[in-house]
Amino acid sequence: MDAATLAAFAAAYFVFAASPGPDNMTIIARTISHGAASGIAYAAGMTLGILAVLTLAACGLSLVAEEMGVAMVALRYLGAAYLVWMGVKLWRAVPVVPDLQPAGGRQSLLAVFATGIALNLGNPKMPLFYMALLPQVVGAALTPAHLGALTAVILAVEAVVIGGYVLLAARARRLLRTPKAVRRVNRAAGTVMIGAGAAVVAAR
Repeated sequence: MDAATLAAFAAAYFVFAASPGPDNMTIIARTISHGAASGIAYAAGMTLGILAVLTLAACGLSLVAEEMGVAMVALRYLGAAYLVWMGVKLWRAVPVVPDLQPAGGRQSLLAVFATGIALNLGNPKMPLFYMALLPQVVGAALTPAHLGALTAVILAVEAVVIGGYVLLAARARRLLRTPKAVRRVNRAAGTVMIGAGAAVVAAR
């Protein structure tokens, strides 16, 4: 696999990763409502889930997906339910100006991280993306060397995309200086999370 092929994969993956889907909307909503650490925790789980699906592809994606079909669907629904629950909590939350709002604890960040993993393991678009693109990039076989190169590309692209979304959301968060503004943003973020959860459930 040469540099030109990797560059083509990177470009295709960047378009896929940067598109405003449920994952990126959740990163923005978590960053605005709970701070950059929460957005990054979700994004880290999301990225680990993406790499897990890539690894499954290396092991024979169609066979693994068939064997784990029920488990992957269950993960998707559990992750979606958690997003909806977080959205409802934001709608009902007492507005607190960010500077005075305590940061989420380690347990909370771990739950957000786990949600990112679950949703991407159960995301039906990820296997479709890999099945459509990987044969064009690596041919019939995905070797350990190919897997390492693709993993490096995915991590680099996600670092750029996630960093951009978190930075923009963190700047927006710093503009919140009144409880009224915080309430509006909380409810907007809550609506986004509920919508993201619904979109995950509706995906086929």
